[in-house]
Amino acid sequence: MSLQNFTAISLLLALLALAGITLGTLYQKRYCPSFDLRSGSVIQFTAALVVLLPVALATETMQVRWSGEFLFALGWLVLVLSVGATSLLFRLIEQGAATRVSSLFYLTPAVTAIMAYLMFDETLTPVALAGMAAAVVGVALVNRGPAPPSGAGKPVDAARIGA
Repeated sequence: MSLQNFTAISLLLALLALAGITLGTLYQKRYCPSFDLRSGSVIQFTAALVVLLPVALATETMQVRWSGEFLFALGWLVLVLSVGATSLLFRLIEQGAATRVSSLFYLTPAVTAIMAYLMFDETLTPVALAGMAAAVVGVALVNRGPAPPSGAGKPVDAARIGA
């Protein structure tokens, strides 16, 4: 792994993406904790289409070279990431504490690096391993102990408890 192409802009964009998905997770947990997965996915993917289609039209050739590798990658992106991971994320948010769920995003670079090591013989440098260890320890600290009750932090309705 090389830091040759590392720039302040790339760091800013990565942090912006992480902040966006973390804030989205917290928003979803608070304002729409339970909804139909199909409807939620359609809304999310339509919003992404509206934002990203103009960018794609302006910057891409819109030509596809069909190949086995392309079909495998497309299948992985659609089935595993778009359908599988998004459904899993929605279920985790629905059943768990949003902070704990959002902390799992910090494991994405480590898991990706390990997959690249296993699949493409990428090198894991001591700095990369130290970063992975720090992320794992951080996520473990966030996720230790019992989850707070689902109603924790919400005001109690005095009429419901007979006061």
